Amino acid sequence: MHRVRVLALDGVYPFELSIPVRIFGTAAGRAGEPLYEVTTCSLDGGPVATSADFAITVAHSSEALRTADTLVIPPFACGPEAERDWLPDALRHALALVPASARIVSICTASYVLAAAGLLDDRPATTHWNEAEHFQRAFPRVQVDANVLFVDEGRILTAAGVAAGIDLCLHLVRRDHGSDVANRVARLCVVPPWREGGQAQYIERPVPEPAAATTSATRAWALQELHRPLTLAELAANAGMSVRTFCRRFREETGLPPGQWLTRQRVEQARRLLETTDLPVDRVAALAGFGTAASLRQHLATTIGVPPSAYRQSFRTVASAVDRAR
Repeated sequence: MHRVRVLALDGVYPFELSIPVRIFGTAAGRAGEPLYEVTTCSLDGGPVATSADFAITVAHSSEALRTADTLVIPPFACGPEAERDWLPDALRHALALVPASARIVSICTASYVLAAAGLLDDRPATTHWNEAEHFQRAFPRVQVDANVLFVDEGRILTAAGVAAGIDLCLHLVRRDHGSDVANRVARLCVVPPWREGGQAQYIERPVPEPAAATTSATRAWALQELHRPLTLAELAANAGMSVRTFCRRFREETGLPPGQWLTRQRVEQARRLLETTDLPVDRVAALAGFGTAASLRQHLATTIGVPPSAYRQSFRTVASAVDRAR
């Protein structure tokens, strides 16, 4: 069984601390057997203060890291406010216990720990968008990408702020055990199997004047027209903008170019139809705007890793299990 070790450090954020336990702890095989052993530890095995008004008690010390197949470090008071103490000696010693073969995962600003340890040198990585500028200045050798939800560099993985830790943990389940298992975990945890776009859509920007043109009405209109081809010129005309202005405004508001956004909406529409109807796959493809069943299969395989029939069957299996559990 794959051993996940979660290292809780003083000032840990409770929500992020719970993510690996919930996601990996929910993953199960065909017979219901657990696929991961999740253990939470602290540096000395003692209680850990959190960023909230309570502390947590753990049963293991950093010695548990010696048997880690995956180490997850949730965020704690380790960002710019702790600039002089990103990697204290006790934490450096704990990281040295991790086997060379183990994956190491940071969530949110825990990326500061990995960078301070030199694990992100000359690698792409991410962190919370609000700290990305400071992070890049502090660690110039890191190739910081503030637009993505997570970065998978094989052994070293980094997630952006808060719920992006869910996205990354689901990604690891998918990488380890395939889309069926990951989608089942997502359903049971009532979270999306994947999220659209990256951090760009969450970055704080000046609020536009009420009279300023936006693409929101055109996006709502496009969702009603997914069954037919939609050109960029048609979208821009609907918004009353030039194509160039429309593309710029659209990307500012959604974090995605129009074509990529449309494809993702078509995939979502196809998923809804597969989940809620018995329509043939070619009819689902037509209603979602893919035109042919072959095109739908290609897009689903690229996006979620499974063909339409397997997705429909997997969803219904999970739905039946949830219904029986109620």
